Amino acid sequence: MKVTITELPGVLIIEPRTIGDGRGYFGETFRVDKYETLGVDETFVQDNVSVSGRGVLRGLHFQHPHAQAKLVYTLRGEVFDVVVDVRADSKTFGAVVTTNLSDQNHRQVFVPAGFAHGFLVTSEDAVVVYKCSDYYSPQTEQRVHWNDPDIAIRWPIANPVLSPKDAVAPLLRDIPPEQLPHIIV
Repeated sequence: MKVTITELPGVLIIEPRTIGDGRGYFGETFRVDKYETLGVDETFVQDNVSVSGRGVLRGLHFQHPHAQAKLVYTLRGEVFDVVVDVRADSKTFGAVVTTNLSDQNHRQVFVPAGFAHGFLVTSEDAVVVYKCSDYYSPQTEQRVHWNDPDIAIRWPIANPVLSPKDAVAPLLRDIPPEQLPHIIV
């Protein structure tokens, strides 16, 4: 397993080992003892799947309270994946990590609690799976505008397909600090 430690504390890009032949491939997507050695010691309580077409952008989402750590990967297609530090008291507040997740590279991204997450489908369609450390809580779900100029994400598209809620999400600077997560000690 190859692991890339990113500039955002706790955000990891993980490339599990796969074994392939003419029939396809086999690989582990999660195993508690191996991931614990990486510092991923979350108890995942919910698995989600998202199916989207080309140009669909989902995010940037986070929950506060009821913050969720996530382990994200694609089963089909490719996405441009984005993680943003939205912890109000963090030295890396507003900083971004991006990576491509695909069914070809088998890459995963671990998103700790306190970070916003989103992705853009860059293939014809994509099936994205994510394990979550807390249950979905619609009353505490929050959003940051996908094209926030202060965050300056270099999206590979100018006009993505957005949900009505994502289209009107606030800029990060317009979210009061008390509505943002903080560093967990």
